[in-house]
Amino acid sequence: MNHLPLIIKREYLNKVRNKSFIIMTFLSPLIFAALIAVVAYLTQLNNDKVRVISVLDESGLVRNIFKNSEHTTYHVLEQMSLDDAKALSKETEAYGLLHVDKMDDVKTLSEHITFYSEESPSLNTISDLENQIAATLTNINLLKNGVDVDMINASEVKVNIAQESFDGQKTSKIDSVVKIAFGGAAGYLLFMFIIIYGNMIMRSVIEEKTSRIIEVIISSVKPMQLMLGKIFGTSLAGITQFLIWTILGAILMLIIPMVFGVDLAAVQTPQQQMMQQAMENPEMNMEIQNVLTAFYNLPLFNLVLAFALFFIGGYLLYSSLYAAIGAAVDNETDTQQFMMPILMPLVLAVYIGIFTVVEDPHGTVSTVFSFIPFTSPVVMLMRIPFGVPIWQQILSFLILVGTFMFTVWFAAKIYRVGILMYGKKPTYKELIKWIKY
Repeated sequence: MNHLPLIIKREYLNKVRNKSFIIMTFLSPLIFAALIAVVAYLTQLNNDKVRVISVLDESGLVRNIFKNSEHTTYHVLEQMSLDDAKALSKETEAYGLLHVDKMDDVKTLSEHITFYSEESPSLNTISDLENQIAATLTNINLLKNGVDVDMINASEVKVNIAQESFDGQKTSKIDSVVKIAFGGAAGYLLFMFIIIYGNMIMRSVIEEKTSRIIEVIISSVKPMQLMLGKIFGTSLAGITQFLIWTILGAILMLIIPMVFGVDLAAVQTPQQQMMQQAMENPEMNMEIQNVLTAFYNLPLFNLVLAFALFFIGGYLLYSSLYAAIGAAVDNETDTQQFMMPILMPLVLAVYIGIFTVVEDPHGTVSTVFSFIPFTSPVVMLMRIPFGVPIWQQILSFLILVGTFMFTVWFAAKIYRVGILMYGKKPTYKELIKWIKY
């Protein structure tokens, strides 16, 4: 393996010195930051816009329930026909006209409410109007039936079931949400990293194969060394690119608001409103404290260590398969017939993580797929926040490493023969023959 460090260095430098790699490394954060800036700017424009809604209530039951807000103003129309109200709304360029027909029966009235506008109104606007009107009409209906609304409201009881393990550790519903978010983010990041940089390894093998450079290299380097060198070298280049993206992204997020005067915080307006409500609402404040407590309850050291190990193991496992595919074909078009068997376990892992681990992290399905090496990097990362015994994590990782070593041997067999094969699309039957050589 004396040549392995040299091959890794060659592959790494070859990737980072590539013009397209350099351009995309520095251009991608700029594009991403520009998109965020545009979204923030458009959001700012949208937030600054005040919508005027005309209200023509011929029933007289809901005209006084609408309260002006920062972005919505209600203009109640009096003693006016529907046609005149429409004409006035058009002249004043109102966002829309809410018309409530004249009826005494509340249930019948609920089916005779119309919102007129030039364009389709937003779902939030219609939902807000429906909720306000529904609450008022419900109270009116209850009063007509002799029901004391204040007594009903005073009799409401909210139940918040406390959660605690048999060992005395207190948890809450928020804990599960935080665990799902962390595990899902880790699994998704690994999924994207494998697809992006696995394809880079495959393209690198195809390029050298078609340019016949590989014929010179293979004369002095073993196929196993060459394949591992490509995997490790490309992986380091990917990590370098990812770190540069992170650093440049953070710098651009600081520079853009100062240079262009765009408030990037406008993108987080709903979160800011939630924080403001939390300061005023004790219940919301308690929820935020529960989120922080749930975060501190996570096994952070275990999560970080497991993420690093399973991330590296999973990526190397799939990278060896991508390298084998690159050696077996002459161009990227021919790779499609071999990509499905590789991508299916990844898709299955994400599916298991989202729909099974979330519901039953220690169930049979979740546990079994967290030991299968082609799905364990994603499934185990999503299980660990819920508390997985250390012996299961170690066993799963050892199986992953063992499978990687076997896959490298398996891929090297294909790589050794396929790297010198030209002009013919290999079949699965021929690949089996190459392994037997």
